[in-house]
Amino acid sequence: MNFFFEVLIGGLLSGVMYALVAIGFVLIYKASGVFNFAQGAMVFFAALTCVGFMDKFGMPLWLAIPATVVVMVLLGLCIERVVLRPLVNQPEITLFMATIGLAFFLEGLAQLLWDSQVHQLVLPIEDVPLQSVLDRFNLVVSQFDVTAAAVCGVLVLLLAVLFAKTKVGRALRAVADDHQAALAVGIPLQRIWAILWAVAGVVALVAGLLWGARNGVQFALTFIALKALPVLILGGFTSVPGAIVGGLIIGASEKLAEVYIGPLVGGGIEGWFPYVLALLFLLVRPEGLFGEKIIRRI
Repeated sequence: MNFFFEVLIGGLLSGVMYALVAIGFVLIYKASGVFNFAQGAMVFFAALTCVGFMDKFGMPLWLAIPATVVVMVLLGLCIERVVLRPLVNQPEITLFMATIGLAFFLEGLAQLLWDSQVHQLVLPIEDVPLQSVLDRFNLVVSQFDVTAAAVCGVLVLLLAVLFAKTKVGRALRAVADDHQAALAVGIPLQRIWAILWAVAGVVALVAGLLWGARNGVQFALTFIALKALPVLILGGFTSVPGAIVGGLIIGASEKLAEVYIGPLVGGGIEGWFPYVLALLFLLVRPEGLFGEKIIRRI
């Protein structure tokens, strides 16, 4: 039974990190209706930029992180101004294709500026069993996973406060509900979108640091965003709480499936089981657990 709980807790903690990537998608989609295919590339760009500041410029981690925050905010502002603003009022497929092109551009730019080698990113968090949990419950729970989940929780809380308690947050919610109505009451739509892209850049940095510390800073980080797709399908494309719940479900289910179902089918199901789960979920509730149900009239 202890082993079951260790697998379950490890999956839930990984799910929180999946949710963090998914939140980047939700922020952009909720306010602009754009599915940002470049979010994974932004995660990779952020992590590689932070490592580049440390390796090439000799910056300590505490200085490299705020420097990368500045870079990601500027990147988000540039993306909104140069790529998306000229495409306002274009069909959604046009915007989606633009983000695909943006993804390839950012992947190439990151490797051109820094390099394409695998880099080690060492955070001041040890990946060792949490001793207090081990002593009290006889469970092996990673200190890194717990800390990463706590960081993600703090970030989600800050985003919740931003949306609920600030003037900018109220404007963001108004834009998400109805673009035309928001414009009619004087809300600067383009400025709000610029803020959202800047926030998405910061979220990408946090996700990139955590995943980069675990798996190394490498091109494979771009594929982390693909794991966010089942999370979005389960939770809904427009809901931050949905992204969190979806991440927990995907994280726990993939770990449990790998351990208990994998041996029955030859193993290796951790990579594709979340997509099967998402496909089955689409058949039952296409809008997701927290998504807005769309009723189409013929």
